[in-house]
Amino acid sequence: MSLTREEVEHIAQLARLGLSEAEKELFASQLSAILDYVRVLQELDTESVPPTTTAVPLENVWFEDVVEPSLPRDDILSNAPDVVDGFFRVRAVLDF
Repeated sequence: MSLTREEVEHIAQLARLGLSEAEKELFASQLSAILDYVRVLQELDTESVPPTTTAVPLENVWFEDVVEPSLPRDDILSNAPDVVDGFFRVRAVLDF
C-alpha cells in the first residue's frame, strides 16, 4: 500500500510541518514502508505471548532512612575558597 500525496499532506498538517514537494515524495515512500512493515507484524501469532509492560523484571529497592551525624561545618567550610557568614560564597550565574 502506498500513501497518497493528499494523505502525506494531511499528516504533515496534523504535525504542523511544512514540507517541500521533494519531502512529500520522500515521506510518502518512507511512511508507506513503515505501514507495510506494521502490516507484516500484525500477521504474527502472539496468542501464546503474555502481555508485558517491560522487557526486564523491575523491583523497587527501598532503603531505610538512617540518621547519621554529618561532618562538622567548620571542617567543610575550611576547603571553600570564599566563606561568608558560615556559607559558601559563589559567583552569581544568573543576571537579573
